[in-house]
Amino acid sequence: MARHPTQAPASGAPERSGAPDATQPATFRSGFACFVGRPNAGKSTLTNALVGTKIAITSGRPQTTRHAVRGIVHRPDAQLVLVDTPGLHRPRTLLGERLNDVVRATLSEVDVVGFCAPADEPVGRGDRYIAEELARLPGRTPVIAILTKTDLVRDPDRIGARLLELSQLADFAEIVPVSAVPVPVRGEAPTGDRDHVAGHQLDVLADLLVARLPLGPPLYLDGELTDEPERVMVAELVREAALEGVRDELPHSLAVVVEEMLPREDRPADRPLLDVHVNVFVERPSQKAIVIGAGGSRLKNVGTTARAQIEALLGTPVFLDLHVKVAKDWQRDPKQLRRLGF
Repeated sequence: MARHPTQAPASGAPERSGAPDATQPATFRSGFACFVGRPNAGKSTLTNALVGTKIAITSGRPQTTRHAVRGIVHRPDAQLVLVDTPGLHRPRTLLGERLNDVVRATLSEVDVVGFCAPADEPVGRGDRYIAEELARLPGRTPVIAILTKTDLVRDPDRIGARLLELSQLADFAEIVPVSAVPVPVRGEAPTGDRDHVAGHQLDVLADLLVARLPLGPPLYLDGELTDEPERVMVAELVREAALEGVRDELPHSLAVVVEEMLPREDRPADRPLLDVHVNVFVERPSQKAIVIGAGGSRLKNVGTTARAQIEALLGTPVFLDLHVKVAKDWQRDPKQLRRLGF
C-alpha cells in the first residue's frame, strides 16, 4: 500500500506536521485503522468503546452507518485513528453501491484493517464476500480478524468454533475475540456464570492495531475524539432516534439533513438557545405516517430523545424543529442522493 505521510482516508483528515514533536518519543506511532464487516457486525459499537465515547450511532438494524466515521484514540505511545465504515454488502440500490464505494476507498488508504465478524452468528456468505474483497488489498496491508459480540455467547466451545471458522477464511495477521459492551464480572451477574469484564480484550486489540501503524507524530490535537462536523453528528443522532422501534423496511429509507443551526437572537448570555431545523426524509407517504405516529406521538418521542443527546453533544440548550418529508425512491435516484449528501 502506497501511503503518503500526509494522506488521509475517506474525505480528508489533518496533515502530519513536517517535523517530529520533540515532546513525543521517537517510537511514537500514528495512523489509520479501518473496521470492515457485514452489516450489523458491531463495528460502530467497537469504535465507540475504543474511543471511550459515542462518536458513531448504533442500532440493531443493519446498514446503520452510511459514511466513514473517524474516532481518535490517544495513548502515550500512539495516536490511533479508527475509521468505522458502512457494512460491505451486495448492493440492491444505488445508495448501497455508493456505501460500498465508501468502504473500498477507505480500505485503499489505511494502515491496518480490522475485519469484524459477530460471535453469535456463524461465518456466512457475507463474511466470505468481504474476505474476497480484502484479498484484493495490497499485500502490505495487514488484516486483523476480530470476533465481536463475544458477550452474547456463553459457551467457550462456540467461541472456539467461530475462531476456527474465521481462521479458515483467510490468512489473517491476527485473530482476536472481543466484547465492546460492559459485562459483569463473575459473581456480580444475577446468574453468576459470566466472567468477562467490561470491554473484554479491547486493550489487546488496540495494541495489535497500534503495532502496525507507522512511526510518526500525532495527526490530531490532544483531546480531540472525532473530526466529524457538528451538523453531521446532529443529523446522525436524529436518525438514530428515528430508527428505534420502526418496521424492518423503514431504516434504509430514512435520511436526515440539518438545514440550519442558529443561536436564538435576543437571548441573555446566561440563557442561550440553539435553534436546530432538521428534515427527515422517507421514500413513501406510508413511511411518513410511521415516523410521525398517531397524533404526532412518535415524532415527538424522536425529538425528545434526539434533543437530549444533541444538547449533551453541543453543551447548550436546543430547540429541535423536526419535519418529515417524502423524497420518492431517493435510494435509487442519483439527483436526490446528491441532495442528501451521498
